[in-house]
Amino acid sequence: MNPELARLATTLRELRGRTGLSLAALAAKTAFSKSSWERYLNGRTLPPRTAVQELCRLAGEPDGRCLALWEIAESEWSGRATQAGRASSPVADPVPPPEPVEAGKGGGHRRAATVAVLASVCAVAVGGVAVALLLLPRHGHEPRPTAVVTSTPGPHCRASSCEGENPIDMYCAARPDTLATRHTATGAWLEVRHSKECGTSWARMWGTRIGDRLELTAGGRVRGAEVENDVDADNFVYTPMTVTRPGTVLRTCFRPAKGRGEECFTSVSR
Repeated sequence: MNPELARLATTLRELRGRTGLSLAALAAKTAFSKSSWERYLNGRTLPPRTAVQELCRLAGEPDGRCLALWEIAESEWSGRATQAGRASSPVADPVPPPEPVEAGKGGGHRRAATVAVLASVCAVAVGGVAVALLLLPRHGHEPRPTAVVTSTPGPHCRASSCEGENPIDMYCAARPDTLATRHTATGAWLEVRHSKECGTSWARMWGTRIGDRLELTAGGRVRGAEVENDVDADNFVYTPMTVTRPGTVLRTCFRPAKGRGEECFTSVSR
């Protein structure tokens, strides 16, 4: 297996584990089939760039590092790195000069067109070599050039503009603090999370059943989420975000569809 593709596959498997999604659930939430995800996660084929982005979004992970790994793997997979290495060789055959054209028969225009084409070819070759040099693995323990790292997107909202929004869609779940974790009597897991960058808190649940409901209350505002179908039951289900400040008391309540009554607990934002 291509070592760069193997490295990318390992990272994608870690992200998939973080989402808690089965392959079927992952396929239901993305544009890619269950069998495709199996090939991507096992490193048997290079995933599309959009598949990497979608998995990062579901895991609440900024996609910069993963896309950098994808660029390197794609370079090796497609052979661009090898081709660029050949293009940079000092013994490469020179480009033959254009054939002379008789004056008075469109020679001026043809000569200009030929020169323009050759200039474009040279520019593409030089650009390809530069990109390949950035993408190729380096020897020893030298760090990779920072130029291959795509900028990490920041949160898409802050404070009041985040109120009622989805923490995944707004990139607030990239580096959250976990304020509390609870294992319910029905077997479901609950977490209360807080983002310092966004100034918000939310709750999430997994290992649930259809009909289970989760509510987070802060400052009189109630944000809730419900498990509506089998796909939800196989995934994390998040409440919308609510604005919190250090010291805000959060009350989280889980109401199972079947079994015992509701379970509530409190936590404090940092």
